[in-house]
Amino acid sequence: MPDFKESKDNPLHREYGVLSNTKYILGRIKKCRNGLLPLMLLSVVCGSVLSYFWGIFGKYVIDIIEQDLPAALKEQKLLLLIGVAGSIALLLTLGNGFSYGRIWYRMIEVRMHMITERIARVLDLPYEMLERPDVLDIAQRAQSATDGNNNGVEGMMHLMIQLAQGLFTVIVTFTAVTVLDARLILALTVLSVLSFLYFRHIIRTDKEQVWDKLAPTWRQVHYMERVTQDFDYAKDIRLFSLSGLLTRRQKAIFKGREEHFDLHQKLWLRHSWVTQSLNVISRACVYAVLFVAVLKKDLTIGNFTLFLSLSSAFSAALVMLLQRCGDYKKASIETDDFRSFLALKTEGEAQEGSAVPGSEDPEITFEHVSYRYTKSEKNALTDLNLTLHPGEKLAVVGLNGAGKTTMIKLLLRLYDPTEGVIRLNGTDIRSFDRKEYYKLFAPVFQNVEIFAFPISQNISMKSPERTDADRAMKAAEEAGIGERIASLTRGLDTPLTNIVEEDGVDLSGGEKQKLALARALYKSARIVVLDEPTAALDAIAEQQLYERFDKMVGRRSAVYISHRLSSTRFCDRIAMFADGRLVEYGTHEELMALGGAYADLFNTQAQYYREEAARKADFEGVTADE
Repeated sequence: MPDFKESKDNPLHREYGVLSNTKYILGRIKKCRNGLLPLMLLSVVCGSVLSYFWGIFGKYVIDIIEQDLPAALKEQKLLLLIGVAGSIALLLTLGNGFSYGRIWYRMIEVRMHMITERIARVLDLPYEMLERPDVLDIAQRAQSATDGNNNGVEGMMHLMIQLAQGLFTVIVTFTAVTVLDARLILALTVLSVLSFLYFRHIIRTDKEQVWDKLAPTWRQVHYMERVTQDFDYAKDIRLFSLSGLLTRRQKAIFKGREEHFDLHQKLWLRHSWVTQSLNVISRACVYAVLFVAVLKKDLTIGNFTLFLSLSSAFSAALVMLLQRCGDYKKASIETDDFRSFLALKTEGEAQEGSAVPGSEDPEITFEHVSYRYTKSEKNALTDLNLTLHPGEKLAVVGLNGAGKTTMIKLLLRLYDPTEGVIRLNGTDIRSFDRKEYYKLFAPVFQNVEIFAFPISQNISMKSPERTDADRAMKAAEEAGIGERIASLTRGLDTPLTNIVEEDGVDLSGGEKQKLALARALYKSARIVVLDEPTAALDAIAEQQLYERFDKMVGRRSAVYISHRLSSTRFCDRIAMFADGRLVEYGTHEELMALGGAYADLFNTQAQYYREEAARKADFEGVTADE
């Protein structure tokens, strides 16, 4: 395990360091695209040598021209030099182009592997972690680290080549220029550092005065783009004549953005003036040293050309090296984010538990269970004692915020208790493999999520080769969506939504609920859980749906959750929740006789049912008379 230290801004963020991240990225390259490393080395050598090659070539051309040789021999030597140098230059250029043409997309492939790894980590994180702000923050940072070609993990790959190329050039040219005059190296280094420091100053000023201040502007731009282009807003915009107001608002936002862009341009224009001035001073220093060498050291014109080329290459390479070091540090910090996210424990890594026993009927017991959400000041559920017996139908009722959904998430082990224990047939459920435990349940949630898969897979929730089409159709018919599927040209093979395939279909809200019921029936798990899947229906329709589904469940255990009491009459027991506590528990008759909170709520809702039924009867009578 590499050394790291935690960051103060997020306890999940780990700082691995530049060296550790360099080794990590090289390891990912070797694992995902091993042939990329030789190409990177080839690019470094070819790119570096090309930066000063023509200066070396020019020296030897001038030396031959200056030699006192017969014209024919001089011409022969020049042709030979041109041939050799041209061949070397051609090889260097081809090598540089060959390596670059294959490096960029191979780096993207490495990044795609790392994106796949990040997504797999997201999909395998414990559900409870997905609601934590620190986890969401580090997940967003990890996404940003893999989003572009020049930042984060891929940015480090590109910068490795540039840094190695710059370092190689600096080392070669440093040795040569030192031979000419060590003071020139000092002068060029000082000027390069000044250029680099001013560059960093402009970067920091640009960030603070332009991009940081543009952050709210970008949010406004994105909001306006969404409002003006989203179909959901189209009716209100037209019916309330909002187009003029929105257009003026967008112009005002763009005007503010343009003012910041103007400042951005001015900063970089100023940077250009300063760097060009430093370049002129640098050139002047080089020429001054060379002129002195010509006058006092009898420096030849060929060597003059050589040292001029090497001095220019040294100065440019040193400035680039200093700038890229800062960029590399930034990319390394972003890679810290990626590695920090991958370091989070997944459901499989968090605990490798034992298998869930398959021979016994499941009995689940809550023993003094409490749960508190992260950063919450009070428990969402407190001291819950409850048993779901094999084959029992349990209704979990209460008003919104009573703790029903928290109890279900604990039952399904999407959360683990803050206090207390939940047992399956006497064994703490935390000792079981989490994914195996999930197989006990067939849940139907209030928000039905549809995937861009064929209908058959949306029912089976399995890959095509593992989907039983006959079984899927049977579940669909039992759930009441069979006729709708049969009416489609491609039947069960019809893709849902048109996001991926153009001939995909969209389901209505009621059809989505029926599809969710079909999923639960297809899974045929030992415990069925309905977590307010009918909240959008009226109370009478909800009662009818619960009664029909209860017949489908048969002898399996079932938990029905609702803030309305449509499901309670046919359930074996009722758990009444209020303010995060189980306040009443028993059969419908027992709780009605008790005359407590359940009875009050039931009587209130029963009155509503009677009034609703009377209104429907009156309406139907009036319609019949007409």
